[in-house]
Amino acid sequence: MAGTGSQGEGLRASVSRSDRLVPRVVLRPLQEFLRTSTAGSVLLLFAVVIALIWANSPWREEYVRLWHTPASIHVGAWQVEEDLRGWVNDGLMTLFFLLVGLEIKRELTTGELREWRAATLPMIAAIGGMLVPAAVYLAINAGGPGANGWGIPMATDVAFALGVLTLSATFAPPSLKPFLLTLAIVDDIGAIVVIAVFYSGGVRSGPLLAAGLVIVVIVGLRSLHVRSMAVYVVLGIAFWFLVLRSGIHPTIAGVILGLLTPAVPFQRPRAVSEEAHRTADETVDDPFPPDADAHWWLRLSTLSKEAVSPLARVEHVLLPWSSFVILPLFALANAGVELSASALHEAATGRIALGIVVGLVVGKFAGVWLATLAAVKLGVGRLPDGVGWGSLAGLAATAGLGFTVSLFVADLAFRRSPLLAEAQVGILAASILAGVLGYGVFRLARSDRRSSGQ
Repeated sequence: MAGTGSQGEGLRASVSRSDRLVPRVVLRPLQEFLRTSTAGSVLLLFAVVIALIWANSPWREEYVRLWHTPASIHVGAWQVEEDLRGWVNDGLMTLFFLLVGLEIKRELTTGELREWRAATLPMIAAIGGMLVPAAVYLAINAGGPGANGWGIPMATDVAFALGVLTLSATFAPPSLKPFLLTLAIVDDIGAIVVIAVFYSGGVRSGPLLAAGLVIVVIVGLRSLHVRSMAVYVVLGIAFWFLVLRSGIHPTIAGVILGLLTPAVPFQRPRAVSEEAHRTADETVDDPFPPDADAHWWLRLSTLSKEAVSPLARVEHVLLPWSSFVILPLFALANAGVELSASALHEAATGRIALGIVVGLVVGKFAGVWLATLAAVKLGVGRLPDGVGWGSLAGLAATAGLGFTVSLFVADLAFRRSPLLAEAQVGILAASILAGVLGYGVFRLARSDRRSSGQ
């Protein structure tokens, strides 16, 4: 039986939970903030501000030089050579899209997209919110040099949109959050398809065939119940490299790997719980030597991990890195737009920025709101409980915050082109307008909640 420990009962608290001054005043408040739903969007906004200040300061050349610094990886005859900005956009953003793939897989297996009846309305809203902005942009830019940017206003940045929704929590009904999340997931699926089909280079069959073989190996190892994460990490890197060499944008590799990740744990939680009780009965609190029972606890540690699905484990590891490192780095590398008088005048008079602003602010609002209205009137779906048309208008306006994915698509559409700067200015302006408009509409629509008795 387990003996009595000499250092007291219960779990030992970490340093951050102690009553010392620094943990109490600094560490615990910081941890609480990082757990909030707005923490990632606040850090992302901070990175945008830093990039804009840096790019419009006397040190602008250092900013440009930094992100154009070449960096390469050589493995024998194979090599990948990019500048730092390219590594962020093509490399780190693959991990962001891996998270997108995991979220899509979760929604398809256990979330809103599993129940088609519940998912129908936000799916229709998302489709309207993609088609109308693209059509608006093309109507303004048809036949011009910026026509290839039609995919830019299709996106919704879920981090910033959720941030606006959280700030509007006093005025917005809680049932809007799952509606927005489902809309954003479908929006991500649309963005992935657009990137893969329209914004990838010429496809090379050799690397693409090799990438397909890697997927076959991954599926085969899954069927053989191979559980080593290291094996799948190595295969995932190989798959990313081959997709990059094939001409398809490498972020698509992240989405595919996310969709292939198992959503069911290898071990049943009850069986692991029974094993934990047996381990507790077979060990003592203070063995001698101290690691005499280590083999028991190492085995239980492995079983405990396997009681959580690979999808949840990968998501748990990647989510803080995506929110607090990858997306802020992406913003720092891509939001450094020169806001000189000439650049602002060029954007204000150019069709690209106009198409983006009108597409995201007006087109996104009209597409989401009108598609939802049509679906409800036709009896295809119904609004979530407590949501009125005013609150839905706030959500439709907030959906025009396309920042991260819009910048990503703009880079693909106008890479190394002078048109990219105009597109970036348009995205920044549209995101600010959409965020302010969404918050304002939520405030005006507060009567919806009162009339519904909430």
